[in-house]
Amino acid sequence: MKNSKRTYKKNFKDNSKFKDKTHKKSVSRKETIEVKCIGMDEEGKGVIIHRNQRVSIPNLLEGETALVELLKKGDNLTGRLIQIKKTSSSRVKAKCPHYGECGGCQLQHMSYKGQSEFKQKFVQELMKPYGKVDPIITMEKPYDYRNKIHSTYAYGKKGEIISGIYEENTHRVIPIQRCIIQDPKADEINNSIRELMKSFKLNPYDEVRRQGFLRHVLIKTGFATKEVMVVLVTGSFVFPSKNNFIKALLKKHPEITTIVVNVNDKKTSMVLGEKEKVLYGKGTISDILCGCTFNISPKSFYQINPIQTHKLYSKAIEMADFKSDEIVLDAYSGIGTIGLILSKNVKSVIGVELNKDAVKDAIKNAKINNIKNARFYEGDAGEFMVKMAHQGEKLDTVMMDPPRSGSDEKFLSSVVKLSPKKVIYISCNPVTQARDLKYLTKHGYRVEGIQPVDMFPHTYHVENIVRLSKQ
Repeated sequence: MKNSKRTYKKNFKDNSKFKDKTHKKSVSRKETIEVKCIGMDEEGKGVIIHRNQRVSIPNLLEGETALVELLKKGDNLTGRLIQIKKTSSSRVKAKCPHYGECGGCQLQHMSYKGQSEFKQKFVQELMKPYGKVDPIITMEKPYDYRNKIHSTYAYGKKGEIISGIYEENTHRVIPIQRCIIQDPKADEINNSIRELMKSFKLNPYDEVRRQGFLRHVLIKTGFATKEVMVVLVTGSFVFPSKNNFIKALLKKHPEITTIVVNVNDKKTSMVLGEKEKVLYGKGTISDILCGCTFNISPKSFYQINPIQTHKLYSKAIEMADFKSDEIVLDAYSGIGTIGLILSKNVKSVIGVELNKDAVKDAIKNAKINNIKNARFYEGDAGEFMVKMAHQGEKLDTVMMDPPRSGSDEKFLSSVVKLSPKKVIYISCNPVTQARDLKYLTKHGYRVEGIQPVDMFPHTYHVENIVRLSKQ
């Protein structure tokens, strides 16, 4: 017992010292210096070196000289741009008045040519160990491309109803009436909803008090069909003057084809809740992509840039060079978009997806398009492939389009175990894709083609297609 007491006292004393040190480290210091930007990081921020430390500065471009304010807090060094002394030829004035505040775009201060060069260079650096990168596929008119808008509702500083986007890293809503990368018609509809809320005396939802009516508005538009879905995300199904509100909205916007109320009464950062009710129309819209018709529900994942998605999928299919006798597994198949589009090129397609609602949508989409050589299953694609390998089944190609986090080793080892001749890896995050390629190339695969596609102009995001073949 005596030894235990001594140990306790010793540890307590050590912890006190540790707290003192931590307190000293948390003291922040500011300094303003003139710097030259030596490059860009993966989020499109300018990179400088200060006292052998790499610092990322928002809105600074490679080659520029500028005054920056550096803030050192403990071991953490951050910076902000104060004044540009020497300007890059890629610098332009941002078109959006909210740029730099909402955080939705990160590259509007860069010409579109400059953005494309930045993304090309970024992918080339990551893919250097794997081969030559083809020139990025760009967008002819890089504005108004988002076929889905999401607007959060709140009260403004003067008590007025506002709608917009959360300020970066906060829960403060920035009022936005027009976003230059969103469908203009969807913005008009959202502005009308905000005006009608005043007329009908409906309140925005208060997240802290968990009171009020409207939390978010989600609007999805069919690029080819021009069908429009409006999803009102509310705190409850109680909807005062519901019929009159819907009637007034449709009078202003007869182009709306369906209206759905979705109830989210939980304290969460998730936009959509689990319960919903169709108020007008059939509750879904359709769109045509690469010759196939797709049914889109409020919760369906559907690529947000239809013009570039057409280019992305067409290029991926071209790189795959399918033969008519091939069996293809579409991992992370979602609502079946790419699997159904490529089905006409192959013998059969097997789609595997964890989200049961997406699987239901995929089966419906196969029926809509009268596609009989595609089957969709709910489950983990990695486990599905392991079962196929155990049963002695063979695949010719695996198509994979994982989330931003990429694939895990369990999934990749399943690919290796099943040993398809080809893997077509579509990624929205080349950083995690490069990590996964390292595993695949160590286990018998060789990269044979790399193609970046600019799906999200004015943001740092870039899509990348890689073809791998079994050695």
